[in-house]
Amino acid sequence: MKLLENKVAIVTGGSRGIGEAIALKLAESGAHVAFTYVSSDEKAKLLEEKIKALGVKAKAYKSNAANFQECESMVNEVIKEFGQIDICVNNAGISKDNLLLRMSPEQWEEVINTNLTSVFNMTKQVIRPMMKARNGSIINMSSIVGVRGNAGQSSYAASKAGIIGFTKSIAAELGSRNIRCNAIAPGFVETDMTHYLKEGESAKAFLDKIPLGRFGSAEEIANVTLFLASEMSSYITGQVLSTCGGLNI
Repeated sequence: MKLLENKVAIVTGGSRGIGEAIALKLAESGAHVAFTYVSSDEKAKLLEEKIKALGVKAKAYKSNAANFQECESMVNEVIKEFGQIDICVNNAGISKDNLLLRMSPEQWEEVINTNLTSVFNMTKQVIRPMMKARNGSIINMSSIVGVRGNAGQSSYAASKAGIIGFTKSIAAELGSRNIRCNAIAPGFVETDMTHYLKEGESAKAFLDKIPLGRFGSAEEIANVTLFLASEMSSYITGQVLSTCGGLNI
């Protein structure tokens, strides 16, 4: 029997990068997967077909996790289509890096809304069916930057640090209902969002700080997500798993 046989998972920001890797990993492990996206219909359709090819149900929802009403509508549709929600992976995120002196209020708000408010929006919606079932795993994508900060990333760091505080609070609130809430704090992971980290002299500077001496992969983040989604982590809640090659030592 697969680890997530007959479970239903929602993955926000699922059509590319880490989100795509997570959606595929959960599906390979037996979960039916609903995922959200905001940009490419073509990429979303392609991923939907890839997931279905693994023998599980899949559906893409064009929905902005930063919008409360869109989250409410999407979660209601998922319950109608799939019948339940067992796992929610809050992965949607962006970065608009800038020094504080140059950062506009609009840049700040966009990052906070997309990265942090989205986690509130989605979690508030999925806990109702989870509480009814007295079971669930919520996994929030934070960042090593949310743990240690980084110059030029104050908005991103604040949003990811906020996710950690939110995660611990929800774990405390919902533990008695057998709902677990954990966070993952990736380090430097190779995706289209972080391609610039591999270019020029700065790449070596980043690598020199990582004890394992390499960037992480989306697959490695997906593996940690699977662990937290499954019963292998049934006694783990309110934790932050740093998946960063030792960068936080």
